Amino acid sequence: MTVPDYQSLMLPVLRAVADGNEHRLADVRRLLAEHLGLTDEDLALRIRSGAPVFDNRVHWAVTYMVQAGLLRRTKRAVVELTERGREVLAEEPSSVDNVLLSRYPEFLEFKMRARERQQDVPTGAATTPAPHSTSSGTPREQLADAVEEANAAVAAELLNRIRDREPTFLEQLVLQLLTAMGYGGRAGAAEHLGRSGDQGLDGVIRQDALGLDRVYVQAKRYGADHPVGRPEIQAFVGALHGAQADRGVFITTSRFTDDARDYADRVPARLVLIDGLRLTALMVLHNVGVQDEQTFTIKRVDEDFFEPA
Repeated sequence: MTVPDYQSLMLPVLRAVADGNEHRLADVRRLLAEHLGLTDEDLALRIRSGAPVFDNRVHWAVTYMVQAGLLRRTKRAVVELTERGREVLAEEPSSVDNVLLSRYPEFLEFKMRARERQQDVPTGAATTPAPHSTSSGTPREQLADAVEEANAAVAAELLNRIRDREPTFLEQLVLQLLTAMGYGGRAGAAEHLGRSGDQGLDGVIRQDALGLDRVYVQAKRYGADHPVGRPEIQAFVGALHGAQADRGVFITTSRFTDDARDYADRVPARLVLIDGLRLTALMVLHNVGVQDEQTFTIKRVDEDFFEPA
């Protein structure tokens, strides 16, 4: 038989993990292949990057349902059904697709992030595009939309991975990211300060060899339900003052309240606030915690080649 599209695989995936236990994705794929009656020839089909078509479609079915909150990634290549996923199965739907997933605000937010990334953070080399594009634009525009949706899915997974790690991991990660962005330069350095006596400062970027130009960093690993408010920004400004510094970057895996952003804009110190969405978008852009999977090249006619001699 033909390998089903990724939306057609959503309901079978949910049913395969319906017992509520953790399941390795490799086991899920094997069970689905047997249930669907896929042949060796079907499983041998490859996309242009070389990955199996079936594996790629299961991956995207899982990715979309994770974004909608029907599945949860518990560890690398392992998923389990959530309470929301159980509720969907209890409805006994004939299918699960993007229309059904769109009832959940988390999924709609994920779809919107892909569009926002095109405006806020330009991307470099493309990763494997999402399995569909809803754009009615040109092939070039549809490819760009698909790339941004794929990168948005990667960014969302990055955020979940970071929140699952210890706070020190985030503190060291942000220094690596700022270094990858060019801060510190050839003569500067990045130092992790997250220890006793650091006065609430988690790291410092020295922009010159003598350390006269310093940027201090604060990193807070919070869940989506714990926004950073004005008091925490005030405490950060106080720590900067104690270090005789006037530049700081406050990074959180959550978000900032409007009051916090307003306060940061009005204080004399130069503050940059980076929330979880911006953090992971920058990680994707600067290849921190991610790898390039596939690059697409679009050709055009060389008009000079056809010019008369």
